[in-house]
Amino acid sequence: MAPLCREFGISRVTGYKIFNRYKECGLDALCDRSRRPYRQANRLPFQVERCILGFKHDHPSWGAPKIRDKLIRHYPMIKPPAISTVHAVLDRNGLVKRRKRRRHKPQGTSLNEAREPNGLWCADYKGEFKLGNRQYCYPLTITDYRSRYLLACEGMSSTQSDFAFTLFERVFKDFGLPRAIRTDNGVPFASPNALFGLSKLSIWWLRLGIAIERIRPGHPQQNGRHERMHLTLKKEATKPASFNFLQQQERFDRFVDVYNNERPHQALNGAYPGEVYTPSARDYRPPPEPDYPFHDRSVRVTRCGRICIGKRKINLSTVFAGQVIGIREVDDKIWLVSFLDYDLGFFDAEQGRVEPAQNPFAPEKVLTMSPE
Repeated sequence: MAPLCREFGISRVTGYKIFNRYKECGLDALCDRSRRPYRQANRLPFQVERCILGFKHDHPSWGAPKIRDKLIRHYPMIKPPAISTVHAVLDRNGLVKRRKRRRHKPQGTSLNEAREPNGLWCADYKGEFKLGNRQYCYPLTITDYRSRYLLACEGMSSTQSDFAFTLFERVFKDFGLPRAIRTDNGVPFASPNALFGLSKLSIWWLRLGIAIERIRPGHPQQNGRHERMHLTLKKEATKPASFNFLQQQERFDRFVDVYNNERPHQALNGAYPGEVYTPSARDYRPPPEPDYPFHDRSVRVTRCGRICIGKRKINLSTVFAGQVIGIREVDDKIWLVSFLDYDLGFFDAEQGRVEPAQNPFAPEKVLTMSPE
């Protein structure tokens, strides 16, 4: 036994254990045995489980709460299971119909033509590229739609919203606020899992009074002026790439100066973008807290994206964390949730989440811009 156990790398105790199992049960004893305990203290007795399934069979429309109440009436001598336990039994036996949640699919918004500077800005990330030190660079660019003026070109280490916040705040302080900003549906401009694709960045823009415009997925030509600038940027400032971020940013800054003040633009009849662009008259100021005088109450969304009303917690979205939203009862035990002038969705006395309303950013809902 000792040489055999050394050959297979096991102890003699294990070797004798396997050998004794073989003598008792044959080859079947050599298969892996279940580690499931012989007795589970909290497991529902099978008689109670059969009663639950029987009630469900007789009344297919009943849910876990009604079945539990029926169980208490018929069998008062047993300890009633929790509603979640009854629901788990029904789910385990395939008797629960799972309702599919409506997920937001990016469709874009109405796109408007700006006839004066700062009527519309365009923003996007030029595709990432690798620097000489093997780090990836994500240039975030912002242009004015009417004058083609390149407001910013900043090399980022990622597309996280914190970096974008910093750049947009700096640009707003230097050039003022536009009426609208056009982007694609990618992060951080939009969030694929939030209501209507809103992100923390786009919510900040809405609070500043900036309308959001999004192109349709797979249609970069809807932001063609900005994409054409990216082609020039790629040729003149990224090939070949610099060694580190500092050197690359120096090339970006030089490109911005030449693009705005030395490079004639055919669409401007040979003028420089810097000759056409003028800063916005709308100064940047931190946005005030939203006010909802026509709602029943105002509630601040928690850090985990919930609306807390007494002991109730209703899931909204983490992109609204820290924001003040308005709540108004529109029907018996049905409440409407609004943010600024936009109706987000509804919740009732039973559901613990906000069901989305009609998309307020759909093309037919977006108001066209009119010159001031």
